[in-house]
Amino acid sequence: MSLLNKLIVTTLPLVPKFIVGKFSKRYIAGTTLAEAVRVIKEHNSKGMMATLDILGEDVFERPAAEALRAEWPRVLDAIRNQGLDSNISIKPSQLGLRIDREFCYKNFKSIVEEAAARKNFVRIDMEDSTTTSDTLAMYRRLKAEGFSNVGVVLQAYMRRSEEDVKSLAKEKANFRLCKGIYIEPASVAFQGSDEVRNNFVRLLRLMLDQGSYVGIATHDEWLVDEAYSLIQTSGLKPDQYEFQMLLGVREGLRDSILKRGHRLRVYVPYGDQWYAYSVRRLKENPQIAGYALKALFRGNHY
Repeated sequence: MSLLNKLIVTTLPLVPKFIVGKFSKRYIAGTTLAEAVRVIKEHNSKGMMATLDILGEDVFERPAAEALRAEWPRVLDAIRNQGLDSNISIKPSQLGLRIDREFCYKNFKSIVEEAAARKNFVRIDMEDSTTTSDTLAMYRRLKAEGFSNVGVVLQAYMRRSEEDVKSLAKEKANFRLCKGIYIEPASVAFQGSDEVRNNFVRLLRLMLDQGSYVGIATHDEWLVDEAYSLIQTSGLKPDQYEFQMLLGVREGLRDSILKRGHRLRVYVPYGDQWYAYSVRRLKENPQIAGYALKALFRGNHY
């Protein structure tokens, strides 16, 4: 990251919330479920699948976690009743992982049960390295209790991910593979972009060689090209994998993937907790953050 981009990232907290809100519209469906349904319908009409997410993580109070848990059946009903091609994605810390592991597990299990009753799928999202072992343990416990409608996420920058792939692939885990976005120490995560890229390809090859279904989650065109090669070499059919991208990111690349006959799923978040998510997206793309700062200095509101 250049010195200018570092400056932009560090000064993001100074950017007024209303300016960040202008840019959040690119990455977030809205604050309501109805807005998310509308966005998913639009993407479904263009041949894209979706995964729906309620924004919010690192919940430290039981009533807040229980309130979020209670929202998910309504989401699943909307997906079924509106005929949407969408599953759901949930962060464990939203449901109380930072409070109590058993409390979180019970919350998660109730949602997985609701999803199974509606023939839907739950992606257990991955967060920072302090949650990795607990998240994978929760996934394995759900599988051991007979739930087949759950999948996990592994991050290519994590040094442990290769061993996790080797063990989970034997269990025919359904994976989402991404680079990883949390700031981690060098002791647990690769720091160089080439290291992360190369590990992403290595992990994807291991997953595909073991016959796992993989959501290839990347906006990196180089990685997309590498994935194309692995898919061709493996002789996979389009229903044996999918690409995944965030709402509002690299839409040209997204359309190119679709035109080449690959399936693609768009991550569609909604909710009141849009600010933290938006800042994270802006930190990942300092150029866009720079536009926000220019708007501040010029005194315009876009």
